[in-house]
Amino acid sequence: MLRIRNGKVYDPAHNVNGEVRDVCIADGKIVADVDASARTIDATGMIVFPGGVDVHTHIGGAALNFARGLIPEQHRKATPIFHSPERRAGIIGTTPTTFATGYVYAGMGWTTANEAAVPVLSAKHTHEELHDTPIIDKTCCVLMANNELVLDLLENDEHERAKEVVAWYVWAAKAYGIKAVNPGGVAGWKWGKDCKGLSDVVPGYKKVTPSKIVAALAQIADDLKLPHPVHLHCNNLGAPGNASTTIETMKVLEGRRAHLAHLQYHAYGGDDWFTMRSAAVEIAEHFNANPNLTCDAGAVLFGNTVTVTADGPWQHLLYQLTGRKWGNLDVENETGCGVVPYVYKEKNVVNAVQWAVGLELLLLITDPWRICLTTDHPNGATFWRYPEIVQLLMSFEFRKEQLKQFPDSTLSRMVLPELTREYTLGEIATITSAGPARTLGLTQKGHLGVGADADIAIYNESTDVAKMFAHPRYVLKGGEVIVEEGELRKSGLGRQFAVKPQYDESIEDYLRPLFQQHYTMSFENYPVSCERVHGLEVQPCNYCGTPHR
Repeated sequence: MLRIRNGKVYDPAHNVNGEVRDVCIADGKIVADVDASARTIDATGMIVFPGGVDVHTHIGGAALNFARGLIPEQHRKATPIFHSPERRAGIIGTTPTTFATGYVYAGMGWTTANEAAVPVLSAKHTHEELHDTPIIDKTCCVLMANNELVLDLLENDEHERAKEVVAWYVWAAKAYGIKAVNPGGVAGWKWGKDCKGLSDVVPGYKKVTPSKIVAALAQIADDLKLPHPVHLHCNNLGAPGNASTTIETMKVLEGRRAHLAHLQYHAYGGDDWFTMRSAAVEIAEHFNANPNLTCDAGAVLFGNTVTVTADGPWQHLLYQLTGRKWGNLDVENETGCGVVPYVYKEKNVVNAVQWAVGLELLLLITDPWRICLTTDHPNGATFWRYPEIVQLLMSFEFRKEQLKQFPDSTLSRMVLPELTREYTLGEIATITSAGPARTLGLTQKGHLGVGADADIAIYNESTDVAKMFAHPRYVLKGGEVIVEEGELRKSGLGRQFAVKPQYDESIEDYLRPLFQQHYTMSFENYPVSCERVHGLEVQPCNYCGTPHR
């Protein structure tokens, strides 16, 4: 048992906004009260937040290992974590090792993360890496928008069978939700092509288009009552003028739920790289008018990183644009992957616009419950740089100082200089914890109400916002103090959440011969067994059709 006494509590889910009160913990959960014998943490003058929840990150699996192998020069410069009784050795850097990932997330006060893109074919390996990532709880989304067995069914308008197949795939991967990356475009990349427009016919098909895939997967997620909506990486990522594609995608959804991933990369105007500008105003206007949607920012920060995405055609274009190293993977009938090291530079006009757009979306989207703080780690920047973004959001004056580095010709392409909004601490708690937890449908996360998981971050209140959020005084995971006085004291294993949607088990009779014909792995060896997912907890599929808030 434990009592956090006299802290300034921020719990947006219960409209608690900086009230000085106690938070009580027993058996890993928030409770109404504990007796006098409980340990007490005196949080006088400190800020108490629910543990952070990262709705979109890339922290485990074959793609991350591929990226790590491609950037040894970055690893040589990375900060090492040395072995001690409390922790295993590792390195931080652009793509931290599994141990370091858990330590650094927890060391910042973040206690849950969603690995946003997992092919079923490599899900066993992904779950092993997630198990190897200590402390934090994990979920993952399985890639579906370019699965050829699903696309074949959509070609023949067999939507009911497609729903059964998707449900089977989700459980086979022990995943938590459905991920759609460049719908149809990655399948087209296997033919050396792409699908930039929503009406483009996917190569190899006659009727399947990105719009058909998006609408079908969004409807399937709702029909299966998945707690998290389809997690959508829109077509035409990263390209000038792609805002029109993003807006068209919102219209295709027609009120169905969807989570728009790394929206910054889909909010550009202009006709080419020379005229590229921010289209954040237009994107935010349409987004604000569609309460069925949530998103994450995918914000960019300047410096070295490595881009990792299932959007293979975009990565090939980025390789052509930069001349940097490039790697590409083809995952049989399911998806692909590309990896390109990258440097975001202040003097690069395109990079400056990208930096501004991420902040603009966070400032222009009016409901903080519907936009989550992310960098699409490691694509826009590494997750451990989140405190820098918090500082930019909370201080208009700080943003003005940063904008002084850009010439007028660059400033004219963005609206950030005009935005005076400053986030409050309550809004920061919303975009880093309460909102992402609700978006994922993790009802036990992101709040400090009775029954919630006792995942808590306690910060020394300071005017140096970036430093404050980078180094919490205490962090509790499941009621145990794992960070105390800024030092890691304990490292345990986190849990992994999955869902088991309802499906007719006879769908296996349909799938088995297709596996024998098309897959290199046998049908029996393909699914991930429950025993291979360490700390597995199956969450209910109970979405009831109510709005996000």
